[in-house]
Amino acid sequence: MLLAFDTSSPTVTVAVHDGEDVVAELASSETMRHGEQLTPLVDEVLRRMTITARDLTAIAVGVGPGPFTGLRVGLVSARTMAYVLEVPVYGVCSLDALAIEAVDSGTVTGPFVVASDARRREVYLATYDDAGLRVSGPDVQRPADVADSIAGRPVVGEGAALYPDAFPDARGPRRPSAGWLARCVTEERVELLDPEPLYLRRPDAEIPRAPKPVS
Repeated sequence: MLLAFDTSSPTVTVAVHDGEDVVAELASSETMRHGEQLTPLVDEVLRRMTITARDLTAIAVGVGPGPFTGLRVGLVSARTMAYVLEVPVYGVCSLDALAIEAVDSGTVTGPFVVASDARRREVYLATYDDAGLRVSGPDVQRPADVADSIAGRPVVGEGAALYPDAFPDARGPRRPSAGWLARCVTEERVELLDPEPLYLRRPDAEIPRAPKPVS
């Protein structure tokens, strides 16, 4: 049994994969409350499967890119559970999971782009081939700065919906799904990463630097 979850977007998504396919999946009803919602969702998805954490054989977690706080909640939880249960933990770029879902669900054909919300009027962006394999990125970009270079290609993800002037050909899905994250891992469709956050830029909150000496 593989437990998968992703906290890189405003919502939390959790799923269980039994080795054949996804057998349970839940998503939070509220946004921006990752710390309060992840554990109850994990407990509920396990309860629905009538299993306990001790029945898990692996954990998969989205590593972003995404906001600092949300990623920290998911990754710390994944590493802690894996340590306590003595099971492996696999990290997956959250944009890769979106790309595989888009290809397998038929929302895109041919090369495409995935763009998620990076706030500050920017997007996390990566490009993919027609099989959903990442070609470049992820990077942090301003939509207007990349509009010309990706013109003509569909754009998957919430970033496309937020900036229709730069990304007129918006496609679904909009946010990562833990179910598709689990499929990516079990089917070895994406690069498996260490469970470390993919921030791409410095956190908003930083430790103040020491004051400069007065000469």
